[in-house]
Amino acid sequence: MALPPSQPVAEGRPVQRDHAAPSRKAQRRQHALVGWLFVLPTVLIFSVFTIFPILLSVPLAFFNISLQLEPTFVGLTHFKRLANDANFWNAMKNSLLYLAVVPPLQVLSITLAVLLNRKLPGTGVFRTMYYIPVVTSMVAVAITWKWLYQDRGLLNGFLASVGAIHPLEPVGFLSDPRVALWAVMAVTMWKGLGYYMVIYLAGLQSVPAELGEAAEIDGANTFQKLWFVTIPLLKPYVLLCSLLSTIAALRVFDEVWVMTRGGPIDSTMVANAYLYKTGFEQLDFGYAAAVGLALGVVVLVASVGVFIFNRRGGLNYY
Repeated sequence: MALPPSQPVAEGRPVQRDHAAPSRKAQRRQHALVGWLFVLPTVLIFSVFTIFPILLSVPLAFFNISLQLEPTFVGLTHFKRLANDANFWNAMKNSLLYLAVVPPLQVLSITLAVLLNRKLPGTGVFRTMYYIPVVTSMVAVAITWKWLYQDRGLLNGFLASVGAIHPLEPVGFLSDPRVALWAVMAVTMWKGLGYYMVIYLAGLQSVPAELGEAAEIDGANTFQKLWFVTIPLLKPYVLLCSLLSTIAALRVFDEVWVMTRGGPIDSTMVANAYLYKTGFEQLDFGYAAAVGLALGVVVLVASVGVFIFNRRGGLNYY
């Protein structure tokens, strides 16, 4: 029996899917709405405590802010002051020097991830042990390491017991301007090692085992498989971890302020510590905002540099 004219035939079947299409679109909109509702609290918190302060700090840099007087517009005065501020350039130099933690941190993280990616007894325990510092408060970590670094602390005691130093001539880990910044950087590396290790471990577990087996058939040894098969597939993770660690190194504050407060002789005074000191100790909020904007530009340039470096290394899909 022939179909009524109101029901057209397409490929021998009644076209009834047109009535279902709006319902699928409505379902997709509903799923998108649910997703946005899940991320809405995070977006609101991020906007209130991160985006809004950043936007507010931009006009502050062009005003002279005082708790007792009305704000006065000073134009580019704060930025001219930055150009001639030796303390600011010393802090910026220390922040850039802090980037030295990035390459060894990535190498150590990849090495640990490769070692703990094997199915051996006890690997879960070691993964947990390496990740414990990540979830520990940086203030608690800094206080603990400050105690270890003391002239009569555990670390100097160990070095003296093995004959590396004289007991009466301890290493001034936090009192020697030549050593203090590197000592604080070691704490940053120790705490962040487990975080990046977990990211690389996730990347290693996504590498198909067939590729390693094929490389073994071709005669590749363990190092060759790691260098020519595993590492190239980890490049997206290397980009992520390098970017995160670069930004974290330039924005470091907690461990520096708790352990040295920028001393001795401003040898550990990084940009964020100088910003805090200027804004909350000297109450020069306008100039502190200018310091923050300058630091933000440096972070942006360094982040772009990480992308360019990884693109030259073969990561070119972004």
